[in-house]
Amino acid sequence: MPNFAGTWKMKSSENFEELLKALGVNAMLRKVACAAASKPHVEIRQNAEQFYIKTSTTVRTTEINFQIGQEFNEETVDGRKCKSLVTWETENKMTCRQTLVDGNGPKTYWTRELRGNELILVRIHPKMKFCH
Repeated sequence: MPNFAGTWKMKSSENFEELLKALGVNAMLRKVACAAASKPHVEIRQNAEQFYIKTSTTVRTTEINFQIGQEFNEETVDGRKCKSLVTWETENKMTCRQTLVDGNGPKTYWTRELRGNELILVRIHPKMKFCH
């Protein structure tokens, strides 16, 4: 089983503003979000298939707790409430499918993958791929 535990720092980010634009986030909020997301601090605790992930920026801190294979409540990057389910895609990669609780909107999901000493987080919107 892969070990995602540790403290992670942003090495690079690609197309985050384009993701927010595709999700309908207004220009002012996109600028604030991009500035805040430029150097997040990510802490991951793992006990077998139980995860705690805390992402801290200068503007916002988010925390999620989940068990692989069990649905949980999450908030999307643009603030929509959803039910999420994380499963293993490969031995070193987990995928989280997000389903909105209320309203309509694009279906989104994220993946986290260990590649050597790097943790790759990808936020995906239909027809687009973004790395954060």
